[in-house]
Amino acid sequence: MVEKLRKEWFSNVRADVLSGILVALALIPEAIAFSIIAGVDPMVGLYASFCIAVTISFVGGRPGMISAATGAMALLMVPLVKEHGLNYLLAATILTGIIQILFGVCKVARLMKFIPRAVMMGFVNALAILIFMAQVPHFIGISNMTYIFVGITLLMIYVIPRFIKSIPSPLIAIILLTTVAIFSDVDLRTVGDLGTMKQSLPPFFIPDVPFNMDTLAIIFPYSLALAIVGLLETLLTASIVDNMTDTDSNKNREARGQGIANIITGFFGGMAGCAMIGQSVINVKSGGRSRLSTFVAGMGLMFLIIALGDIVIQIPMAVLVGIMIMVSIGAFDWNSFSYLIKAPKSDSIVMLVTVAIVVYTHDLSKGVIAGVILSAIFFVSKISRMKVTKQQSDSDIQYAAEGQLFFASVDSFLKSFDLTVQHTHIVIDFTHSQVWDDSAVGAIDRVVIKLRENHNTVEIRNLNATSKRLVDKLAVSKDAPV
Repeated sequence: MVEKLRKEWFSNVRADVLSGILVALALIPEAIAFSIIAGVDPMVGLYASFCIAVTISFVGGRPGMISAATGAMALLMVPLVKEHGLNYLLAATILTGIIQILFGVCKVARLMKFIPRAVMMGFVNALAILIFMAQVPHFIGISNMTYIFVGITLLMIYVIPRFIKSIPSPLIAIILLTTVAIFSDVDLRTVGDLGTMKQSLPPFFIPDVPFNMDTLAIIFPYSLALAIVGLLETLLTASIVDNMTDTDSNKNREARGQGIANIITGFFGGMAGCAMIGQSVINVKSGGRSRLSTFVAGMGLMFLIIALGDIVIQIPMAVLVGIMIMVSIGAFDWNSFSYLIKAPKSDSIVMLVTVAIVVYTHDLSKGVIAGVILSAIFFVSKISRMKVTKQQSDSDIQYAAEGQLFFASVDSFLKSFDLTVQHTHIVIDFTHSQVWDDSAVGAIDRVVIKLRENHNTVEIRNLNATSKRLVDKLAVSKDAPV
């Protein structure tokens, strides 16, 4: 127990603390921006990021991953906030957490195995593009000095690690360039320009909504959507962090942890959130590995707001933009270009479709679901190629089936038989074929019954054990193969 505690919390203290502070600084403009998207006060996003990050550091299943208020979740909240207000959003946030806990108990993480690699690559690349696109309004057409600060930030992040490895280069860039901006009085947009920050802790309160079925009818569709999108983004981000750190994580625990975090944030005035790939990448690349880095990110965020709020609002947006641009560059899978050439066309199409839909809709769930469905269609198309070879002699006809017999391949299976033949001994060999479903059994039934109606003797050979059990169970006629 003690060893596990040390490993998960105190195995990498200095790097975790420094990376957590950096993430806390990066969380502030993101949380404010997502609050604005959702149509709520900036403190709603900031309180959410604080509560979720601190809670998930204890109850999550993926050490070192950052969870907070996110854009994907904020977009789903807009209609609810617009029509019913903040209290209904907080009630929906609590219900979102309850649903996510139930998903975790039901081991929803098992569904991750159905997400193909091409979809994962598309998800990562789409997020990298979205992270970059989100920065564009903060530096394009603002001022020449903004371009200069963005460029200097990128240069510092790239060069400093060659000389200083003990402190994350983005943190050095924030401190130095903020100091320069404050004392030189240059024309730059700052964090304070995004919204007002109150220097106070989140208060506990119960959402002021009627506790009846009408309220449930209003919030349940939003809560269900938030729960699904949040878990999808969280589990995919957890897989990405797993790959980056060469470690494994308990994703069902992560699902339950996200639920607990959202319940708590709902009672403290925060909006629903989930894992953040951008901040998680910042954390991992800056050396953050344990739960301590996530805890420091959440506590650091609130410390910055309460104790250093007057300084934090003076951080130039150009510096944070430069950091996020570097994150997007690092997150993008540049091997995707060679993958498009080398991979099967179907996989390349799946990746491109996933990227296109996510970027176009700004909805991660739609892109991933579309990618999974398209992958399934391509897969079914590939395995539905049924081949039946025919060998005829004077006394009998032998058909050898090869491939997977199921609903998508029954047409080609049926077309392979001459159902007009009469007074012949016919053998159908399934040595190299698997029978999968009722449609397959129905096709076998149809062939056998039709051939026997024409006074043929029909023999089914070499069904494997699984196929035989299915045929025995579902064959509709006693005269069909048993």
